[in-house]
Amino acid sequence: MGITAVVNPGRVRLLKDGARTDGPVLYWMSRDQRTHDNWALLYAQELAIERGKPLAVLFCLVPSFLDATARQYIFMLKGLEDVERSLLSKNIPLFCAVGMPEETIPHFIMEHNISILVTDFDPLKIKREWKNAVAKRIGVPFQEVDAHNIVPCWVASERQDFAARTFRPKINRRLTEFLTEFPKLKKHPHQWKKKRKQTAWGHLAKTLAVDRAVSEIDWIKPGEGDARRVLRTFLTKKLEDYDTARNDPTVDGQSHLSPYLHFGHMSAQRVVLEVIKSTINQEQKTSFLEELIIRRELSDNFCFYNDAYDTPEGFPTWARTTLFEHARDEREYIYSLEQFESAATHDPLWNAAQTEMVTKGKMHGYMRMYWAKKILEWSKTPGEAFYTAVYLNDRYELDGRDPNGYVGCAWSIGGVHDRAWFQRPVFGKIRYMSYSGCKSKFDVAAYIHQVNSLQRR
Repeated sequence: MGITAVVNPGRVRLLKDGARTDGPVLYWMSRDQRTHDNWALLYAQELAIERGKPLAVLFCLVPSFLDATARQYIFMLKGLEDVERSLLSKNIPLFCAVGMPEETIPHFIMEHNISILVTDFDPLKIKREWKNAVAKRIGVPFQEVDAHNIVPCWVASERQDFAARTFRPKINRRLTEFLTEFPKLKKHPHQWKKKRKQTAWGHLAKTLAVDRAVSEIDWIKPGEGDARRVLRTFLTKKLEDYDTARNDPTVDGQSHLSPYLHFGHMSAQRVVLEVIKSTINQEQKTSFLEELIIRRELSDNFCFYNDAYDTPEGFPTWARTTLFEHARDEREYIYSLEQFESAATHDPLWNAAQTEMVTKGKMHGYMRMYWAKKILEWSKTPGEAFYTAVYLNDRYELDGRDPNGYVGCAWSIGGVHDRAWFQRPVFGKIRYMSYSGCKSKFDVAAYIHQVNSLQRR
């Protein structure tokens, strides 16, 4: 299998070899839903140009996905509508197939005599299972490109790293090799045989059999264009104060890029390149880039190498031990899933955080830590706490169902990528957070007032 000059060979791996036909190249778009700065799309186009063949993109819309609701599905579909328009301007059709990948993708390959299948990388088990199922049903070469991480996940480390301190030097050693500028996607020189109508995305959204109890949000718009606008705002108005403002939920100091990064509307590598170009002082850049590169790619590492990432079995041994030792400790408060979901606890700060997530689809990052740790403190068992946090995160957050979300819950409740702290009831040696600690860091009353104002709109 030839490697193109456009994409670093280390970014590509063969999932299955096969016999090439004389047909078009297909990119199965999944995690990286964008036209610009997409290594998987660039790689697929280069293969197609080398072979003198048309290129198509296929998105497989599954009927349900990890507690996602209409909130997430509609945000995604609106972004894909943007992708379709952009691809058509490059002479590349986007097809949307509704159904499970193991059925729709082999069918498309057979129908259109596809010669090579390319897809983007995702460490989640469900995505890997889809790819394995597809591989068993096709006879053409099947390749995967890590278009999400700057340093490809399998290149950055060959095993699970248990802390940022061991992962950071591995990433830094390979950054120069992979942190390169993107080439432009070309107008594809080979026409797809049959002209086709654009997808009726609005109609498709109405036909989805998903939970519509969780409302759409309107404070953030999907798509590549809006992602670029949000990035520009961050670079010009927020980056210079990021290190001091990011942990204060009363200040609009965060980037708001996480939904775009989750759905692949923007490449993290593009964000890094633009931050490096900015004239902001290095200290502010370093703080942001630590989160965007090291912590984000460490989350992919955890999910890729630890199949128990979405269960308490994925917690490190020391954390499972200390939580087990304190499992029978008396809890001052115990709440059910329904009470947590309804923001019906005794703590107005926790209730505000939950309400912010339900209302906006995005809880402030600092509050996510407090929120998850209090779920541990007020649940019958650590296992119940973890599953409650994951469920609520995946149901309401735009960027739920993501490695960062699983690791965020596992860090807060199960000590993943953290160290043992002082022993205390319920938490054992898991890092503790308190209401009084929050009061010492920001204006709690102002945060609660802000969230309550959201509800009144």
